[in-house]
Amino acid sequence: MDSVTCGYCAAVTLTDAEIGDVLAPAGLRLVERVQQDVLLPPLPRHVSPASAGAEHGRFDSHPDEVADLNTSDFADKVNAGWHRMATEYGLFDQRREFLLAVGRGRLGEDPDGEPYEVWFRVQLLDDWDLVGSEVGMLRSGFATFFTQRFVPEFTMASLDGRMMLQTTVWGDGTLSTIVIRP
Repeated sequence: MDSVTCGYCAAVTLTDAEIGDVLAPAGLRLVERVQQDVLLPPLPRHVSPASAGAEHGRFDSHPDEVADLNTSDFADKVNAGWHRMATEYGLFDQRREFLLAVGRGRLGEDPDGEPYEVWFRVQLLDDWDLVGSEVGMLRSGFATFFTQRFVPEFTMASLDGRMMLQTTVWGDGTLSTIVIRP
């Protein structure tokens, strides 16, 4: 399959090259689509990164990195907290590459087939801005229920599968980054 259905664009199907173009303003260079299963840190069945505890290897943003969606420094705070955690917990390899979950795919050609996350290997460029760039593929669907502001939400993993990072919106109107690294 060469295309991915992305939720932010109302089920529009994009090719890998188009996805690369969409991600570029955020400072992400698409390296390749991951064709094999992605190795992620193990979590018990029915436990998401957001509901995982310290016993599962969960680490949270520092309290001063939790961003209120309505503050003027929102983008800077989210970018800084994400970058600190990505660096500290080993998201990047030596080329600053990592995995990014983008959109949904379906097995085979059946539009009603089983959906799955589509992963891409990407490289973080020197001039990056995950929040201020307002790249639609990084936009939270959940946050659109209570704000018009661009709010990111995404899942990433290290190439070696030792850690998973998720920047997520919470019900109290804040956003933070969590890492799973058992």
